[in-house]
Amino acid sequence: MDSIPTALIRLPSPIGRLELTGDDVGVLTLAIERDGHLPLETQPEHPSPVLEEAAKQLTEYFAGTRTRFDVPLHLAGGTAFQRAVWARLDELDFGTVTSYGELGLSIDRPGSGRAIGGAVGANPLPILIGCHRVLASNGRITGYSGGSGIPTKEWLLGHEGIQYRS
Repeated sequence: MDSIPTALIRLPSPIGRLELTGDDVGVLTLAIERDGHLPLETQPEHPSPVLEEAAKQLTEYFAGTRTRFDVPLHLAGGTAFQRAVWARLDELDFGTVTSYGELGLSIDRPGSGRAIGGAVGANPLPILIGCHRVLASNGRITGYSGGSGIPTKEWLLGHEGIQYRS
């Protein structure tokens, strides 16, 4: 059963406005502004201590003073497969990269690159769970579902000093 957000907060960032939702367990979603819009932009903000801490940590990340997030995350949705992918992504350190194939091998699902890509793209907590750290096996960017897509991913990779092929 999916959790219902009880808290909502927005903050500016170098990649566009961010919108965080949460419940009494932790942060549920992070959305990056796309084409000037956020998913819940018509809803009033309802801050919570967890979301305020998440906003503080994201601000520190963008300022270059934080490389790891330690706010509680609540992955309420997704399939067991998606949650396994997200858990593995959450283990990736700042400035490190993996490929879709390596990610599949790490969760005992070799040869499931397309499904891995779908799970990465469905990550409800981009940045907090570093899905931008996944590249094709040849080091190329194949896509990004957050914000402005590939330009957003390029910014995040550059921010972390991750090399990729154009």
